[in-house]
Amino acid sequence: MSRIGKKPVELPSGVQATVEGQTVTVKGPKGQLAWTLADEIEARLEDQQIVLAKRNDGARAQAMWGLSRSLVNNMVVGVTKGYEQTLELVGVGYRAAMKGQMLSMQLGFSHDVEIKPPPGISFAVPRQTEIRVSGIDKQLVGEITARIRRVRPPEPYKGKGVRYAGEKVRRKEGKKK
Repeated sequence: MSRIGKKPVELPSGVQATVEGQTVTVKGPKGQLAWTLADEIEARLEDQQIVLAKRNDGARAQAMWGLSRSLVNNMVVGVTKGYEQTLELVGVGYRAAMKGQMLSMQLGFSHDVEIKPPPGISFAVPRQTEIRVSGIDKQLVGEITARIRRVRPPEPYKGKGVRYAGEKVRRKEGKKK
């Protein structure tokens, strides 16, 4: 039995939600997000709460119940607080800068790597070796952060590359004479 699916999603003040068929739309101070639920799940709006329920007792319905509740909760948190992830650049000469809305990084290649933010995502560079990715959609923030990291992932011998803030890179021993 899903313990997550049972819990209703609380709507804080300033957040409006609508349920039209299988689509749940959440509107808040930071923006608006919508999600279409799986056919096995139904959503109801009950006094400042979104309640999700299974339509049948199948295995897929059970799996989608907790997932749907988590996704709707992530939308509510996104439109109220937003999401942010931080990346660190480790390496001699590795640095990042903003060029208008674009993120420009020098990562040891012969050219600068420039990344344009998709709609709803913003970049910030508080220090040359730190990148902050923020937005209201948790999945999109994580995807863009992973794409930036994928440009130059941390290597195990010197630890150089782009890593998540606080990520521990397992180091390997080098060649022996």
